[in-house]
Amino acid sequence: MGFGIGDLFWIFLLLSSLQPLWQKRQVEYRRIRALQEFQQQRKSRVILLIHRQESISFLGIPVSRYITIEDSEQILRAIRLTPPEVPIDLILHTPGGLVLATEQIARALIRHPSKVTVFVPHYAMSGGTMLALASDEIVMDANAVLGPVDPQLGNFPAASILKVVEHKPIGEVDDQTLIMADLSRKAIAQVQRFVRTLLKDTVPTQKVKPENIESIIDALTTGRVTHDYPITVEEATEMGLPVTVGLPNVIYDLMDLYPQPQGGRPSVQYIPMPYDDRRPILPTPKGRPLEEPGPT
Repeated sequence: MGFGIGDLFWIFLLLSSLQPLWQKRQVEYRRIRALQEFQQQRKSRVILLIHRQESISFLGIPVSRYITIEDSEQILRAIRLTPPEVPIDLILHTPGGLVLATEQIARALIRHPSKVTVFVPHYAMSGGTMLALASDEIVMDANAVLGPVDPQLGNFPAASILKVVEHKPIGEVDDQTLIMADLSRKAIAQVQRFVRTLLKDTVPTQKVKPENIESIIDALTTGRVTHDYPITVEEATEMGLPVTVGLPNVIYDLMDLYPQPQGGRPSVQYIPMPYDDRRPILPTPKGRPLEEPGPT
């Protein structure tokens, strides 16, 4: 019995519907293989916290990914399942997130007896920086950045709310602003106290010199710069943070397996091969290769 046009159409439709599922399974398999390879190389527990969907939308509504309670539950479980003598490697790519979730993860990291290393291939802002501070070593790409951890109340920096109260007569400040200013003082004090706890952690090694701690806290928590200010490798090192430059290639491979979803044509394209300064070979209309003309 042969197949008709209608049968072929339904077979094609079935295969087309199964293709995304198959591709997803393939990517998941490659992720697991890459994680296993990295863990074997490092003899550590490798944990990924990657928030790639920074600019996707659902039904026209912007959606962001950030550190959530679900993230903290999963990471706390991974840390709990890690033997005390096994180091932890945390690969971070995140814009930050909930303070509660971030502090839970950070406290669990500083309580782990063995060495904790945080890898930053691109950026770890706000809460991501706080997690980096909980590590014994921060390994960054030469162009990666961290960010300030100054508290934000709604859409406003706590430090900026305090500036309003400082620069206006008390009689000209409305009650809501005064309440926000009181909350801002408390928020800044809480963040500073927690960052001080992270920087003074001495297990298993003294990671930050005691004389640098207060200056780091001041730079990161007081709103001296905007909340999205990029702290480069050079600036982080100058502050006294335990930064090492240079990531293993397997981390870049892992990042490739967590691509940013594309809603249309890609905004960046390149040929993924080593750069070659030889003149490229271009096809002619008849299909014969033609060397690109050089400068005249």
